[in-house]
Amino acid sequence: MTDPTTTAGVRPASRADPPARRISKHALLIIFGVVMIYPLLWMVSSSVKPTEVIFRDPSIWPRQFDLGNYTDGWTALAQPFHHYLWNSAVIAVASIVGNLLSCSLAAYAFARLEFRGRRTLFAAMLATMMLPIHVLIVPQYVLFSQLDWINTSLPLIVPKFLATDAFFIFLMVQFIRSLPRELDEAARMDGCGHVRIYWRIIMPLSVPALATSALFTFIWTWNDFFSQLIFLTNPDLYTVPVALRSFMDGQGETAWGQLFAMSIVGLAPIFGFFLAGQRYLTQGLATTGLK
Repeated sequence: MTDPTTTAGVRPASRADPPARRISKHALLIIFGVVMIYPLLWMVSSSVKPTEVIFRDPSIWPRQFDLGNYTDGWTALAQPFHHYLWNSAVIAVASIVGNLLSCSLAAYAFARLEFRGRRTLFAAMLATMMLPIHVLIVPQYVLFSQLDWINTSLPLIVPKFLATDAFFIFLMVQFIRSLPRELDEAARMDGCGHVRIYWRIIMPLSVPALATSALFTFIWTWNDFFSQLIFLTNPDLYTVPVALRSFMDGQGETAWGQLFAMSIVGLAPIFGFFLAGQRYLTQGLATTGLK
């Protein structure tokens, strides 16, 4: 007779992990998690320590609290720190809109349209993912200089509307390919063209992929230092990463307490955006490799 515990899908006791093994697994995971989060905890702790104590007191729990690092750091630069937060937010939001619109259009073309050279163009698009930014920055700078875009936000925003991020195109292509083509055929029978199919059928069903692209675009744009340092030389246009660099002067004198305090402030939008979109992130990445 069949054991009812096995038919019900319950794991037999003989095959269950011993308690000691389960405890050791959880202990290793906890230790690994503490090691991974320790730098963040140390930075949070250092943000409320006096500057002269930060590197003399490596403990996580500070013995002296100095919340003045936040108030002093907020007004330490040429502009209040919310000015740089606003600059970063404008560029990040515009980049999200540009990537979602342009990359989804390109992905729809690769996933649903039949045209000559599609495979070749798709392979060339994927090959651009292997080009580092340091190879592209010089020709980009020359082009944007000729357009008189240097020292504006245009070099950081306009390319996003031209489907230049191959990773997001690939992610959306894989997601759209997982959607049944019968939906397109039913829409065509109702008189829909490619524009209406893209806007009314594909886009509403691609919310996980769109949310994943928006999340990565926000994080990468918000944390971008190199491109923003190259194209933005006016302190009034600085974003958060470039503004944080301003806490370090050429003589090596650094207001570490204020730097760490404003770093925590700059990380807060990333944590908030990630927590808001993490469930879509899992769905979007999980469906990328279906086809």
